[in-house]
Amino acid sequence: MIHDQRAEKFRQIVENKFQIYNSLFMSLPYDKMTNIGMLLPFLCEESKVGYEAGKTPEEIVEEFFKNHTDLQTEEQKTELLFKIIQYIERQVVLFDSIEDAAFPNMHSESDNGTVTNMYERSLQDHKLEKIREKLKDFAVKIVFTAHPTQFYPNSVQRILHDLRNAITTDSITDIDMLLQQLGKTPFVNKEKPTPIDEALSIIYYLRYVYYDTIGELFTKMKTTFGNDHFHLHEDLIQLGFWPGGDRDGNPFVTADVTKRVAEELHSAILKAYYNNLKSVRRRLSFRGVSDVLTKLSNELYSAIFRNEKITAEDIINRLEEAEKILVEQHNSLFLDLLVNFKDRVKIFGTHFATLDVRQDSRIHQQVINEVFTKVFGNIEASNEEKFNQLIQISDKVNPDDFEDIVKDTLLTVTQISEIQELNGFRGMNRYIISNSDAVKDVMNVYAFFKICGYQDEEINMDIVPLFETMEGLANAENVMSDLYQNPIYKKHLLKRGNQQTIMLGFSDGTKDGGYLKANWEIYKAKELLTKLSEQNGIKVVFFDGRGGPPARGGGKTHDFYASQGKTIANNKIELTIQGQTITSIFGNKEQAKYNFEQLLTAGVENDVFKNSKKDLTEKERELIIELADISYKKYSDLKAHPMFVPYLQEMSTLEYYGKTNIGSRPSKRGGGSELKFEDLRAIPFVGSWSQLKQNVPGFFGFGFAMQQMKEQGRFDEVRELYKGSDFFKTLVLNSMMSMNKSYFPLTYYIKNNPKFGEFWNVLFDEFNLSKNIMLELTGFKMLQEEDPLSRKSVKIRERIVLPLLSIQQYALMKIQKGEGNKEAYEKLVTRSLFGNINASRNSA
Repeated sequence: MIHDQRAEKFRQIVENKFQIYNSLFMSLPYDKMTNIGMLLPFLCEESKVGYEAGKTPEEIVEEFFKNHTDLQTEEQKTELLFKIIQYIERQVVLFDSIEDAAFPNMHSESDNGTVTNMYERSLQDHKLEKIREKLKDFAVKIVFTAHPTQFYPNSVQRILHDLRNAITTDSITDIDMLLQQLGKTPFVNKEKPTPIDEALSIIYYLRYVYYDTIGELFTKMKTTFGNDHFHLHEDLIQLGFWPGGDRDGNPFVTADVTKRVAEELHSAILKAYYNNLKSVRRRLSFRGVSDVLTKLSNELYSAIFRNEKITAEDIINRLEEAEKILVEQHNSLFLDLLVNFKDRVKIFGTHFATLDVRQDSRIHQQVINEVFTKVFGNIEASNEEKFNQLIQISDKVNPDDFEDIVKDTLLTVTQISEIQELNGFRGMNRYIISNSDAVKDVMNVYAFFKICGYQDEEINMDIVPLFETMEGLANAENVMSDLYQNPIYKKHLLKRGNQQTIMLGFSDGTKDGGYLKANWEIYKAKELLTKLSEQNGIKVVFFDGRGGPPARGGGKTHDFYASQGKTIANNKIELTIQGQTITSIFGNKEQAKYNFEQLLTAGVENDVFKNSKKDLTEKERELIIELADISYKKYSDLKAHPMFVPYLQEMSTLEYYGKTNIGSRPSKRGGGSELKFEDLRAIPFVGSWSQLKQNVPGFFGFGFAMQQMKEQGRFDEVRELYKGSDFFKTLVLNSMMSMNKSYFPLTYYIKNNPKFGEFWNVLFDEFNLSKNIMLELTGFKMLQEEDPLSRKSVKIRERIVLPLLSIQQYALMKIQKGEGNKEAYEKLVTRSLFGNINASRNSA
């Protein structure tokens, strides 16, 4: 019933509004874009009917030209296609804005997963004290990454923000003006952004969305659960930051860049405080109080514009001074304003978000090798001997004695103490190591600090291994076991409060092992590492490297965390968000608050409300292992297919990601011209499947594994698993989301391709198999039947971009056949990436 009501509301305030406001596009004075609004429906219809009839994108687009235009030359035709792309890009922005504006009306304060719902549930079940107990040391941390999945330039994001507000108030005049602005605003960066540009883009969200969102949510939690005996800790909701600190595969992130980004974060939070203080001072105009706050305002101003030092403690001391006068002399009038401001200072310190350093373990080994040779000469030594000997040296190594990556790595480590001095210890407190699979990967980083002159007690950093390949995940328990026993590292952990953060990579895990296997291996690794850490007296925190779509660990993220049982440590929920996910899930205050709440309550409720569906029985565990192994074999066979990489290279947009000027990082690892599977980055890898509307990493092998069970007469076991395990059910529903965003008719033509026809049929057969068996398993009549709002949103978005997909495939076919102006067609492919990815919202 509630589903039906929400679906009807969606139709009224999203679908209908889109139809109305979309008509405004028809009369807008776009540069050379007249008549596009009238031509576009024809291309849309030609595509829909044509694909179902098995026509090729080339046939569809050529018939569109023939039936609906009088264009003759190739140049005229490609110019029209560029105009259509521009038009559709703006339609996507309009739909984004309408859907975002409708968000508060589509969600209630008492929805499942909200703070209000958790409070009411705790009263009914008499669990209020248990929730308070859990909240004593629980936290949620969202880490913003610099990964290139944000296709809107800053200028367009600001229009989107204003458009959303205009739609909320149904101001036709403002909407009309903003659509006109949108029509004349470029959607493409002329040059690749620098890491500083990427950082500033996300700092905009910190200042104008998260400062208020997190402050207000903390206040809500405090008033809901706080009392005279229980006070909420300020680290409950934390922010992390990778742009400018993540140098894994990005040669443009240097020590100088890291320092500059740390300074920008410092400056941004002080500016947020300065503005917040203005509104506080408007009310607290009382004698004594006003004087103290004016003094604080001047100190913040000097810190921002004259680089004078100010710490969080300095600001809090001033506020407590003002608070004392307010309580003693002015009846505590407007005290809540002062207290809320003080809470924000405690939450954000002088760092705003914690800037992480990240680099690949193979680069670290290269640095260690060069430094070892410089210090000890060309003596033979194992990797273990190298880090052990370097840890013992008393002389500081001079970074200037080295070049390039070695010098920069040492400079980066050297300046960490300076950044901590400026932003506080919370400003930078961990070093993440990609591709970790051995003890040396962690100990090499410890050695860096020692050779850069740090004494043991001065290393105020957590060292975080990132296990992301199947091999790395399988080896994680042995690595951590050895580390926990290593006397040097044991001493370091003691100094860090016996807390160890371990990062697990969903994106690369799925790319490497397939959807089901990767999720199971991560689940299993977490269980083993939880048990191991408890045995060693270590509090373990799992940090999940997730992308937007299910194939990269995304999808229904809060359902995933709510489904984890007691066998997995639940001290903190920590995950990455990036690009599109920042704008689509956390892009405005209403959405950000709702989704922060969902993560927060998922972690708390997981411990407080007992649910047998969260704890896997031995029988369920054995069945998942069987399914995961069958799925892995099927996916591995696909990866080993001789056409796997060539198919992506020649038939998809894989090679065009690097030309989009959306991120500072190269789109593949390694410098060679030959493309190897291991060099593929997870984002363009998953994104390319998404552009083909095949979403292979989100389902391939999963359906096959279940079909095998069915053929063995064991499908009832799978049904019981789906009904009995929240973890397995979440995986199935997320996989169905991936399939719902697939559209194989777009590439029907490939089945007749002499080179790739057989490979395409392998993909298509597995899609049909997976879809049919998952519908049978769930009892659904259609994919995403349980989530009508997402299903409707996907349907409209797919309809908007169908002509865009036709254009992209048309251009790819022209390039493959070597026909016409190759440069123009390559630009069409690259340009069509933008709208497709923006429309999908969690495709990369």
